[in-house]
Amino acid sequence: MNNFDYIQAGNINEALNAVSTNDKAMFIAGGTNLLDLWKYNLLHPDLLVDINHLNKNQPIEEKEAGGVRLGAFVTNADTAYHPLIEQRYPLLSKAILAGASGQIRNMATNGGNLLQRTRCYYFYDPDVPCNKRNPGSGCSALNGYNRIHAILGTSLDCIAVFPSDMCVALAALEAVVNVSGSKGARSIPFTDFHRLPGTTPELDNNLQPGELITSIDLPAKGFSENYSYLKLRDRHSYAFALVSVATGLELEGDMIKEARIALGGVAHKPWRVQEAEDFLKNKPAIAKSFAAAADIILQEAKGFKYNVFKIELAKRAIIRNAMMALQPETQLPGAQPSL
Repeated sequence: MNNFDYIQAGNINEALNAVSTNDKAMFIAGGTNLLDLWKYNLLHPDLLVDINHLNKNQPIEEKEAGGVRLGAFVTNADTAYHPLIEQRYPLLSKAILAGASGQIRNMATNGGNLLQRTRCYYFYDPDVPCNKRNPGSGCSALNGYNRIHAILGTSLDCIAVFPSDMCVALAALEAVVNVSGSKGARSIPFTDFHRLPGTTPELDNNLQPGELITSIDLPAKGFSENYSYLKLRDRHSYAFALVSVATGLELEGDMIKEARIALGGVAHKPWRVQEAEDFLKNKPAIAKSFAAAADIILQEAKGFKYNVFKIELAKRAIIRNAMMALQPETQLPGAQPSL
């Protein structure tokens, strides 16, 4: 690790000013991903701007319009267990609690969760080509061991996946990300925050240099009656998703009035297909309807040598999770939804 300077920011303006004149300055809150990247020699900051002290000024609170604002500096654990989130946005609470470990959730912040880098094997290995780490060098995963890699939204330059669980739920809930920078404040719809790899896989999101996430807005609709988050992984704890699904449903009797389905572990960003959600409107809430929606979601899926299984796994996960959303109580350990 390189030598560096360290300062604590007393407010957002101090934090922004500290990075505005130094292109090697970085914000640090929980640091759960930043420190990993640093130890792997993927980052070399010469100034850390500590923004943890901004937490007290950015709580979790109700908005006048009926939604909820999540402070970006609030920890994942405090968010998941907050009464407003547990009661009105249980999908988000469950997604957060499916991620990482209790110790990491106690440190990781909401803003930092949005900025995680991929866990691609080749990204972390300096001895092999990686366009995300070294643009123009090539993608070793294309012809390498690509079991955990993307099946949707890929390019010849990158097939890495975005690892967050929290963000899959935020995509389904249609959250909005609020940021501040030297040019002022702006709000970014969640669907536009993260990027597909295209020819610039080194760019994970649409933040501008020096911008800071200050809060995340949740709309009033939280799908608190019919929701489910399903994470399929190699081991039950402290593992990234092979496939994850966040589902929120609004029902009228046995019919679907509105559906939200977002996938994780399958693309460079949380994956939603509006066509599939529109298809489900006014359809019966049965496995056959969800299977047809899954086919629409996965119609452009492309597997590679070691991850073709993810396509069928994703389809089954979509159906299973939608059926679980009909009976949220089936998410208790050992319970099974009725198909």
